[in-house]
Amino acid sequence: MSQLSTWSARLATTNAPASVVLIRLFVGVIFLSEGIQKFVYPDTLGVGRFDKVGIPAPGFVAPLDGVFETACGALILVGLLTRAAAVPMIADMVGALLITKLPLLWGDAALFPGKSGWWAFLHESRTDLAQLCGSAFLLIVGAGTLSLDAELIRGKKRHAEPAQR
Repeated sequence: MSQLSTWSARLATTNAPASVVLIRLFVGVIFLSEGIQKFVYPDTLGVGRFDKVGIPAPGFVAPLDGVFETACGALILVGLLTRAAAVPMIADMVGALLITKLPLLWGDAALFPGKSGWWAFLHESRTDLAQLCGSAFLLIVGAGTLSLDAELIRGKKRHAEPAQR
């Protein structure tokens, strides 16, 4: 087995139960819909939002983020390359927390004027924290048995079995 085949097999292999599909559904739908909304509502959720919080080159970064959220959300939803798709989404959520939510702790959050403190941070970051935890979970356990990742591995095993006889 080549190094690439071994690497891709490790990436797709999962012993996680079928119920992981519920986490994939939650995480995938939210990333997919938020990515699309960056294009549908650019002033409030895309370029305008990125500009408001001071992200450099918002005209480039917001659409790039939208593409990643849309693509990775779709991959997670169907369970294809799930672990690989989870990695940029973890980075995305860490960035969102650091840039948009952490400033709530000292009352300097551009998106949330007049809000500050621990409770405001927890309230406003609840979805980001859930997405971060869900993505980390999928990175660790994989897509589960009801996924394209698992089906690809099953197909490789079926294809390899006759050759071993």
